Amino acid sequence: MKYMNRKTETVDEDEDPLSGVANLFDAAMVFALGLMVMLLLYMSVPELLTQQDVTIVKNPGTPEMQVIVKHGEEIEALNVTEDMVEVEISKVMGMIGKTADGSMVYVPESGG
Repeated sequence: MKYMNRKTETVDEDEDPLSGVANLFDAAMVFALGLMVMLLLYMSVPELLTQQDVTIVKNPGTPEMQVIVKHGEEIEALNVTEDMVEVEISKVMGMIGKTADGSMVYVPESGG
């Protein structure tokens, strides 16, 4: 009978009042990561999530044109300016044609 009258405390008085904030931070980080992945998929560039090499041209033909190059895990953004140097083309590798719907098609040169 002496063990049945023992009082047990369920509330720890030394508990940190901000301990629940850490759980909110973890949930916010998972939510932010999910938003970033969905944004990449919405922009139709899932290649940025894989190991494929990708080159993206933003605003082609305008002064604000930017070229984004991804090699492996390294992503580099190149801003095109008026100070770009012109170089001589030594070999033609193929042609790029524009279709009626506005998309572009690369046709490699045959014969090597």
